[in-house]
Amino acid sequence: MKCLNDLIYLLALIAYSPKILYRVLTQNRYKEGWAERLGEIRRNFPEKKCVWVHAVSVGEVNATKTLIAELKNQFPQYEIIISATTDTGVEQARKLYAEDFKVFYFPFDFSFIVHRTFSKLKPDLCLLMELEVWPNFTSKAAKLNIPVVVVNGRISDRSFPRYKLIKCFVEKTFCKVSLFLAQTKEYADRFIALGGRKDTAIVTGSLKYDTAQVTDKVEGAEKIAQQINIANQRLFVAGGTGPGEEKIIIDVFKNLKHHAQFSDVRLAIVPRKPERFNEVADLITNSGFDLTRFSRLKSGEQKEETNSSTVILGDTMGDLRKFYSLSTIVFVGRSLVPMGGSDMMESAAMGKCTIFGPHTFNFRETVKDLLRAKGAIEVKDEKQLYETLKKCLDNPQFANQIASAGRQVIINSQGATQKTIAAILDLL
Repeated sequence: MKCLNDLIYLLALIAYSPKILYRVLTQNRYKEGWAERLGEIRRNFPEKKCVWVHAVSVGEVNATKTLIAELKNQFPQYEIIISATTDTGVEQARKLYAEDFKVFYFPFDFSFIVHRTFSKLKPDLCLLMELEVWPNFTSKAAKLNIPVVVVNGRISDRSFPRYKLIKCFVEKTFCKVSLFLAQTKEYADRFIALGGRKDTAIVTGSLKYDTAQVTDKVEGAEKIAQQINIANQRLFVAGGTGPGEEKIIIDVFKNLKHHAQFSDVRLAIVPRKPERFNEVADLITNSGFDLTRFSRLKSGEQKEETNSSTVILGDTMGDLRKFYSLSTIVFVGRSLVPMGGSDMMESAAMGKCTIFGPHTFNFRETVKDLLRAKGAIEVKDEKQLYETLKKCLDNPQFANQIASAGRQVIINSQGATQKTIAAILDLL
């Protein structure tokens, strides 16, 4: 089976190589971590037992925060090592963990690379965030009697039908997983339906609720307020936006500014993908608004913003929460277009009036909880976004009720970290 997997990977690599080369040349991606991707990895403390935590990208890495803190607290005799797949994921993992833990790029799943990796790392337990289950990796772990646990597990509405089409392949991998710790019962049932053993799926809830910090202040936000010169103005933040949304946001904001009572409202747009920063900057400029790139304020290239009519582009990594904390109202992106949504828990936990579009399938349970409690507002299109934004700005009491209910949903949903630790205790 591993030879077949290797052949499939090789054919995929050949087919994908032009795109990889294009991204290397134009987006400065895939330029580091090649030795690690090929299995050349060294642990910091090879004499210790080891827990390997793997997350794909930034969102999954952020979801590990409370879990890794609890692992470190309860199992100090273990070395914790952390991998990610994407450049931004590794960057975020290094930012969070590099001082305390080994952080590295996740190796390719070719069988000879997987063999080399396990020989060097010798993990005692592998924790894979959400659904990062690779065939050769899982087979090798099973052969070595190393437990593999899917943590914060989910299979999206979009992915499930695709996996069912190739169930004959998927089940050969899923049957080797020791535990599926799923966010919901529906996700747990999907793991079993795709070949997981019946006694391996446990509902633990979402770790992302635990990482959502219920707070009124975020460190560094006051400095941003000074840099963008927000003073007593109201700030509308569109965070984690995707292609096609920024124009809608800008058009809504333009219509809003036609009304005198909204003359003090500012707009900050924080795109999800850093490679789109320049594209969104051009879009803002071409729309007729003055543009302030926050990266230039942050680096000192530009002094504090003095023009209160500018649109702010949040073109830095790691500052979205700070912008949210300064906001009056938040729109959570990748939701007016069919991209699955972005994390709406952060803004809700801060007690912000949170709005998102109808395409939130990656956060379906969270959305259901928030809407049931009237702790967020879903809009279907540009017109509804404009009307909702106008209503929330005109009626602060209404907006505050939404914000308060949303925060309470987050508080009531926390606790997945302890359930996860309890579930893996017998494996350590």
